[in-house]
Amino acid sequence: QEQLVESGGGSVQAGGSLRLSCAASGRTSGSYVKGWFRQAPGMEREFVSAISWKGDIKYYADSVKGRFTISKDNAKNTVYLQMNSLKPEDTAVYFCAAELLRFGSDWRAGSWGQGTQVTVSS
Repeated sequence: QEQLVESGGGSVQAGGSLRLSCAASGRTSGSYVKGWFRQAPGMEREFVSAISWKGDIKYYADSVKGRFTISKDNAKNTVYLQMNSLKPEDTAVYFCAAELLRFGSDWRAGSWGQGTQVTVSS
């Protein structure tokens, strides 16, 4: 089974930037779509971004378009999420996910990381 380990979370002021990393190990599902979700306190987990195996197709939630950029390095089995112009409403636990499938406007994942906290203060 594939293991996903996130890093790069932390606390930042509004307008700042953070870069999250997700390193995959074990039986890596290299052919699958990978991406990021987030969950704020008291809220449901929501889709943030996804990237194809080749990295040529990217998807973003409307709330992060133009501010977040997803990328990957297949040689390192790592997916990144560059987050710029952060807002307090971006505060959440961010989860790396693999084996993403899209059902209409709904995204579902087959495996998850443990999550990393991102806190944006105003």
